[in-house]
Amino acid sequence: MAVETVIQDNMKISWDVEIPMSDGSIVRADIYAPVEEGQYPVIMTYGPYAKGLPFQEGYPWQWERMTEEHPEIPEGSTNKYQTWEAVDPEKWVPYGYICIRVDSRGTGTSPGYLNPFSKRETQDFYECIEWAGVQPWSNGKVGLNGISYYGMNQWQVAALQPPHLVAICPWEGASDFYRDATHHGGIASAFWSTWYGPQVLKVQNGVGKNGSINPNTGKFIAGPETLSDEELAKNRIDIDHEIYSNTLATDPYYLERQVDWSKVTVPILSAGNWGGLGLHLRGNVEGYVQAASKEKWLEIHGLEHWTHFYTDYGRNLQRQFFDYYLKGEDNGWNELPPVLLQVRGLDGFVNRQEEAWPLPKTEWTRLYIDTNNLSLSKQPIDGHIEYDTFSEGVTFLTPTYEVEMEITGPVSAKLFVSSSTEDTDVFLTIRLFDPTGKEVLFSGAQDPKTPITQGWLRASHRKLDLEKSTEYRPFHPHNEVQPLIPNEIYELDIELWPTSIVIPKGYRLGLTVGGSDYSHDEDGTMYHTRLMTGSGAFWHDDPRDRPEEVFRSKVTIHTSSGKPSYLLVPVIPKER
Repeated sequence: MAVETVIQDNMKISWDVEIPMSDGSIVRADIYAPVEEGQYPVIMTYGPYAKGLPFQEGYPWQWERMTEEHPEIPEGSTNKYQTWEAVDPEKWVPYGYICIRVDSRGTGTSPGYLNPFSKRETQDFYECIEWAGVQPWSNGKVGLNGISYYGMNQWQVAALQPPHLVAICPWEGASDFYRDATHHGGIASAFWSTWYGPQVLKVQNGVGKNGSINPNTGKFIAGPETLSDEELAKNRIDIDHEIYSNTLATDPYYLERQVDWSKVTVPILSAGNWGGLGLHLRGNVEGYVQAASKEKWLEIHGLEHWTHFYTDYGRNLQRQFFDYYLKGEDNGWNELPPVLLQVRGLDGFVNRQEEAWPLPKTEWTRLYIDTNNLSLSKQPIDGHIEYDTFSEGVTFLTPTYEVEMEITGPVSAKLFVSSSTEDTDVFLTIRLFDPTGKEVLFSGAQDPKTPITQGWLRASHRKLDLEKSTEYRPFHPHNEVQPLIPNEIYELDIELWPTSIVIPKGYRLGLTVGGSDYSHDEDGTMYHTRLMTGSGAFWHDDPRDRPEEVFRSKVTIHTSSGKPSYLLVPVIPKER
């Protein structure tokens, strides 16, 4: 495949540049550079979504909604080079950057065996970074910037410490493939089965004439060769099989994808989303907390997970970060506090800077479950309540708040439960109700109608890593299965994902405990072939992981002064 270089839209663009890999293979990249000769810093993405597939074609409703609600995004660009979850080069190249998009091995124009997040793929990413760092047009400084997949693999490659990697910006990118992505609390997420085909396999290298054409080059986005379905299947991993046959975090499939946090030392801007339940939040918080980097920042925002990456707010934040580290500009970035939050309210968000995570002076508040009155109280009360796991569960409510209340930070729960079978999955949902009793829903990263936050735990995975756990963020090693004795009481420490909400006067907070995914009663939104009704695209209902003979059961929540079941929330006092 010949490399073509053109001058257009005030950029020098090289299509399908071959980057050699250490095993004799090649991957291909598109390079967008300033027209004027010189040495420039590099912004790179590496991933499976096809560098030649226009955002507008691959993800039309997301593009339409984003640009209608945020007209600043398409302004100042032809938008011809916009692709899913990567930077728009027309908004970076004029500021003295080279933008490189690499099709990961086995996708787009890069041949080879497709194996997402594998050791080989991470090594390929490393070699792309090092290749870019020594080219004559490079200033030797490479930064990584991208959403979701293009953020997740940044954590992995940063741990390999490529010498020319200077800074990373994982935007809503999970950092623990098991806990953040494939198994929530040890429960398998069906997301990856619905993601692989529509988003990756449609651009697998070898789809050829059965796929789309890059409108900028007139070439097939998934390579010139057209393979049969059988040939394509032989050239990729069966991700569905891997996820459902590897059930513990210590299985080889997940160990290969683990990040060694002691080796992540580059400067970091980690950006999460309060509505990113299931994929686009926990990893950014944990990556920020766990990384050994001395220079690191945590930013958390709202709205859809593809939006703020492209708004002036998000892009200016990214550019200030990279201008400081890749260009050496004295722009005050190093003087910013390490935590940059958009605190969530009913009517939008308020920007606030903080000195630490969790927030200083957080008042950790226990809301005790009162099974007699279905309430959340200040003191533990003896009682118990039973629910069917495949029902809506049971909801406990706080009294009406008499003053405005802010909750921002990590959330956890301690429950004492018994099950009629040898295992049970516990689903926790924090919800907000207005003075009439109607639930308030929020814009999520994918799902436009979501609750405040969620948490999950498979009871047989209840074992804690005491060294890594705190009361507000329990950590489970997920390295063994400990079956339950039916009707015996067990103590469960459950992590809910971090959140932020300013609760108005007159509203109530609710905790729903159940045995299946949360679902609201309003109209849902389609994600490929499934309907999202509050839990996004992160369903936990595959019978291979949750056989009914085990997980359709009756569960009892027990609480007393000696064994108090409670929700722990981070209350932020106004007087700070």
